[in-house]
Amino acid sequence: MPQTNKPKIKVSLADDHILLRQALASLIDSSDRCEVIQQFSNGAEVVNQLRKDNLPDVMILDMNMPRMDGYETAAWLHQEYPEIKVLMLTMYDSELALIRLLQVGVKGFMKKDIHPSELLYAIFSVMTEGYYYSPQTSSKLAGLFRQNTSGESPLNKVLFDPSEMEFLKLACTEMTYKEIAHQMHLNPRAIDGIRDNLFNRLDVKSRVGLVMYAIRHGVVTF
Repeated sequence: MPQTNKPKIKVSLADDHILLRQALASLIDSSDRCEVIQQFSNGAEVVNQLRKDNLPDVMILDMNMPRMDGYETAAWLHQEYPEIKVLMLTMYDSELALIRLLQVGVKGFMKKDIHPSELLYAIFSVMTEGYYYSPQTSSKLAGLFRQNTSGESPLNKVLFDPSEMEFLKLACTEMTYKEIAHQMHLNPRAIDGIRDNLFNRLDVKSRVGLVMYAIRHGVVTF
């Protein structure tokens, strides 16, 4: 069967930078195998405007978006439309950032300076193989499962339970620890325990250190 008779891969884009979004759309539409069917400025638009009667095969999300960032949007898509394959545009490629995105069903990661041909390859790859990982990403993920000389896996350091993730996010606000405890419906002593455990695991000594870690690894985005 001729290539042109095959159904085109339907792609949707979500990025708050309109020039970049339009450039990506033009690039994707230039392929006779893909078509962009919808564009969004943020995750909230994805939730409110995604049409059930015309769902994309692939959704490309920018990690840094207002009104629902890429992580939150990917989590929603994973819950509501798990059949949509999500590719994430992100400048965060730390082990923690990758693991968090994998946990919400993201199928591939791309840096914003990706070569145009690599972008199209990523789309084709998630459709045929189910995933897309660059050699750099694959190396980072493999490193998570290598034990160090003491027999400990680096994976143990970057996996956080929901309460730890919520605490990390709230620690990046102006809330006091007492206010964080109230927000999380925990007593202050429990919050102290979460904080001290993170201090020990992440080898930081202050709230500033926690904030810097959270920003560097994409736990919070601005």
